[in-house]
Amino acid sequence: MPHSRAVRAGQLALPLLFAISGALTGCSALTPKTSERSSEAATPDVAAFTLQVRAPKEVRDYLEKHLELQRFSAFPDLQERELSRLLGAADTNARELLATLGYFSPDIQIDLSNTPDDRRAPRAIVATVDPGERTTIKALDLRFQGDIETGLATSRPKVRARAAWTLNPGESFTQEAWDNAKKSALRALQKRRYPTASLANSRADIDADTHQAALSATFDSGPAYRFGPLHLKGMKRYDAQGIKNIARLPTGAIYDETELLDTQQRLAASGYFDTVFLTLDPDTPQPGAAPVTAQVREAPLQKAIFGIGVSTDSGVRLSLDHTYNRLPWLGWRALTKLSFDREAKVLGTEWTALPGTNGWRWVAGAQLQREATGDYQVNGTQWRFGRSQSTDHIDRNYALQYNSAVSQGPMAPPESTALSLNTGWTGRYFDSNTAPASGWGLAAEFGAGTTLRPEHDPFVRALARGLYFQPLAKVTAPDGSSRRARIALRTEVGAVFARPGAQIPVTQLFLTGGDTTVRGYSLRSIGARTENDQLFGGRYLAVASAEWQRPLVFGGTVSDFESALFVDVGAVADRVADLHARVGVGAGLRWRSPVGPLQTDLAYGVQAKQLRLHLRLGFTF
Repeated sequence: MPHSRAVRAGQLALPLLFAISGALTGCSALTPKTSERSSEAATPDVAAFTLQVRAPKEVRDYLEKHLELQRFSAFPDLQERELSRLLGAADTNARELLATLGYFSPDIQIDLSNTPDDRRAPRAIVATVDPGERTTIKALDLRFQGDIETGLATSRPKVRARAAWTLNPGESFTQEAWDNAKKSALRALQKRRYPTASLANSRADIDADTHQAALSATFDSGPAYRFGPLHLKGMKRYDAQGIKNIARLPTGAIYDETELLDTQQRLAASGYFDTVFLTLDPDTPQPGAAPVTAQVREAPLQKAIFGIGVSTDSGVRLSLDHTYNRLPWLGWRALTKLSFDREAKVLGTEWTALPGTNGWRWVAGAQLQREATGDYQVNGTQWRFGRSQSTDHIDRNYALQYNSAVSQGPMAPPESTALSLNTGWTGRYFDSNTAPASGWGLAAEFGAGTTLRPEHDPFVRALARGLYFQPLAKVTAPDGSSRRARIALRTEVGAVFARPGAQIPVTQLFLTGGDTTVRGYSLRSIGARTENDQLFGGRYLAVASAEWQRPLVFGGTVSDFESALFVDVGAVADRVADLHARVGVGAGLRWRSPVGPLQTDLAYGVQAKQLRLHLRLGFTF
């Protein structure tokens, strides 16, 4: 592919880098000889010459760093004849360097003088540079050829390429900006529909007299590609169709690099593989159905992970997670977890099948739990069997669920059990799944069932929660870096409808308070009251929160730390009329760590009249 920069006839001819072959030959021949001599007689602290560049700062630092002459100063026994050759090449080298910055008509004077009294070097070279006027872009001509012109494509690929072009009329010309503009426009074509697009030719016509440049570039889109079948390589243990259903490659859709990366990420996050790498075959004779190859390395059949953590809500937490990726006979995956902390002891397992072609999979789970619930210790049991589906943004599930709860403590409520049919929907539309700065999420759960013990009473349970990030003005540091501040709005409402005397398992009722709900209060310390004034789960829940998050500037740049101011409000009761708000206010610090935001909050519980420190790592919704 030809790429050129031309100067009009009769104008200043721009020399290429070290175009004078004689100078190059002399320099190249010089290097090994002087190296040999310097190794024998060089004095480490003495140079062949000192080099000073006198020029405006915007070009001085660049010339001092990149002038070829600079590297020969390390040879103290450099001969006069050899130095003369270097000085002749230095003018050419300096002009070529300045041309990359957009200066095509500089005045350069290079002077050599002897400095016998200077301990650093016996000679001094001074390069005086007047770069002249910088060249600006006068005209731009972008053209396209290939399928983008002759096929059925809309104008959008051209629009994307033109929008990605970063060097426009009126802007200063530099070689780096010129190269980056071509790369950006080409990448815009390659990311969607045209993965084999190329730069057919480009030209920068420089008028050194008027200091203006006319740019032109032609892009060849090549053929349009669509996703063909997915081929799995390196897989031995699992059902191929089930893995393809996890991948969800949009076969038949227009090629999109983002879709390819999303498919790769889904396979990598599935837990079945240690490594995944997807490639599209660019040499296929049928680009309209280009095959995609997934090269995978399977994860171990079983693995166990021991974890330790700490929370201001529940103290030190120990956990043991065991994964069995393919249960004998059944072929499902089993995830079993055992965890202990100050507030809860949990043993649970969840078994999941590979998804079908529609994305739905069978799910079965069981959990035993002992935790502090209000003023009681509650032993809870849950059995669950149903189906679930996960897409890029939406999770759905429905299940038949059995719950039992045995409360222990003075005048504890009687044991209760319930059977219910439940469904859930969660939508996540954040700009990041680990550290979002904008977007929203919404989740809803609905269940209907009946208590089994001590009496049969029908009930309905509903829960909804939402989170919204609203970006605000940018915080800009002195170095030009910037990031937006934002407001985070969170809400959660829930209700259990049943006759007043129905004994609903407390695991189906509501409590709030703690790191992720109402700060300024301990974990699950906001609830309803029993007849003997003991704290217990309630039938109605309402929580709202508003938080202002602002990036912090350190050392003249926008750091990974943010400040936060917040107010949380929450209430739980057995009747709507008894909902009394508990308010927490405070300030915090956020750190955008590689594994998600680390949050430290100091909150004051207005009704509790106490300060509490809250720590939390990661983001989940």
